[in-house]
Amino acid sequence: MKIGVLGLQGAVREHLWALEKCGVETIVAKKSEDLADLAGLVIPGGESTTVGKLLVRFGLLEPIKERVRQGMGIFGTCTGMILLAKEIRGSDQPRLGLMDLTIERNAFGPQVESFEMELPVPVLGEEPYHAIFIRAPYAVAAGPGAEVLAELNGKIVLARQGKLLGAAFHPELTDDLRIHKLFLSMLAEKTGV
Repeated sequence: MKIGVLGLQGAVREHLWALEKCGVETIVAKKSEDLADLAGLVIPGGESTTVGKLLVRFGLLEPIKERVRQGMGIFGTCTGMILLAKEIRGSDQPRLGLMDLTIERNAFGPQVESFEMELPVPVLGEEPYHAIFIRAPYAVAAGPGAEVLAELNGKIVLARQGKLLGAAFHPELTDDLRIHKLFLSMLAEKTGV
């Protein structure tokens, strides 16, 4: 299984490390040709308006959507979750718009309000997940297509829809591989791998 990490901005190296620890082949994806044989693509954190504009500038927005229609999965963290959402409150920025979520950007406050916590994620088992929130978004609503996997004070911080997984926090900044493994298992479920 080959997984790409979108190499436009954010914690690219950290996601590559986590995926390699999970035993999959990885590449940094910067061009539409890089998407051709990927089972999945990770969109790391960064600044969502900037990454959205870069997706347009580098001609990646439509090719990514087309690859999803062909069966590629996407794991979006922070900015990636924002770009996956169909609706972003107060913004008409470029986005993939593939997940049935309504997102509030920077919802937990500015950079100085970033925090870490032990987050219950039932799909991962009883042990909570050490979640790192940095200028994090959250989903204020999930439509019928999206499955909520974790909430924080009633705010959706982890959701999936088919082969799409969105996390408001940064799993790549921990040594806990359970969320990356969850994404890989989602791809395996759908592809029979």
